[in-house]
Amino acid sequence: MTRLTRLKTVGRKTHGFFKQVGLGVLTGLITAVTPAFAWQLEVVDINDQVLARADLPEDEGRWCLLWNHSVQGFQVEDCFRVDGQTLMLDSTHTPDFAAGLGHIPGRGALGSDNQHGYRITNFNQPLPGNQLVLRVGSMRVNHRIAIEHKLISLSELAFDQRVIIRLAADEPTGSMTP
Repeated sequence: MTRLTRLKTVGRKTHGFFKQVGLGVLTGLITAVTPAFAWQLEVVDINDQVLARADLPEDEGRWCLLWNHSVQGFQVEDCFRVDGQTLMLDSTHTPDFAAGLGHIPGRGALGSDNQHGYRITNFNQPLPGNQLVLRVGSMRVNHRIAIEHKLISLSELAFDQRVIIRLAADEPTGSMTP
């Protein structure tokens, strides 16, 4: 793979590695050495005991953390996606900028949700260590993970506990599908 960074292009011709190896062979080589992972989301406690584990969608590995604002009671939605092998904060949605909520200029794009609420998109912020550390709230707050149409209530599993929500990869599948 390091040879690929040494290619130089002159006009429409590429000199270097492609001159010696055809594009079809190169594609085969990349496919053979790039393992595909079936991404999962894992929730563990402070003892690294798995509390929940769920498959992520194959396209972007998108999932959301839903919770009810502790003062106002409305639902807030923070959404994440997998980009390559990195867990990224993607967007957030809230009907109001109540206590503790808001937008910081330069972090994502602020827009309306067309229902008097706010959506911040394009965060594109990687999560350090591919994980999110969370102190789980009571059932009133009801922290929960939404993956497609499935919900996992963290408040039922680990109220008032510190948990880590992390990206986990299954064994390579041998295909190019993430």
